[in-house]
Amino acid sequence: MRQLLLMRHAKSSWDDPKLSDHARPLNSRGRSAAVAMREVMRDLGLEPDLILVSSARRTLQTLAALEPWEETPLVEAMDGLYLATGAALLAALNGVAETARSVLLIGHNPGLHDLALALAGPLDTANGAMRQLAEGYPTGALAEFTVPGPWPALIEGGARLVRFVAPRDLPDHG
Repeated sequence: MRQLLLMRHAKSSWDDPKLSDHARPLNSRGRSAAVAMREVMRDLGLEPDLILVSSARRTLQTLAALEPWEETPLVEAMDGLYLATGAALLAALNGVAETARSVLLIGHNPGLHDLALALAGPLDTANGAMRQLAEGYPTGALAEFTVPGPWPALIEGGARLVRFVAPRDLPDHG
């Protein structure tokens, strides 16, 4: 069984209108939320061995706030993940080596939300995590999936949503 972690970048700043979207940094709330999400990941024992991250500044800063890791993962910053569609994100995951047991993908909406919904399959209203995911994918949110087969075989409906956690669900970040 493999583990897939999908994280949307934390809250970014719009303070400098001269910056390109790709260059926008995290704001202070985003930095704080990313650190809080790292604590959640630690508490849950979520330690990826591969991280795929968009090359945008806000995603790289989100990743930096999640560090350090107990065991240093391989990190691949990818231009192709910047504002990628759900289909493009799935294609990136299909390219992951079969030896990777746990992958963290840090990206952007709407593609990340589309991917998460597609992987989870039909909405199960009895599942609280599914209901939460269906409502949206806020900045800094993390979805954890189990993936039964190899990465190249990952398809829509081919993963099970284990949990969905957003910074707003945490004490002092609501």
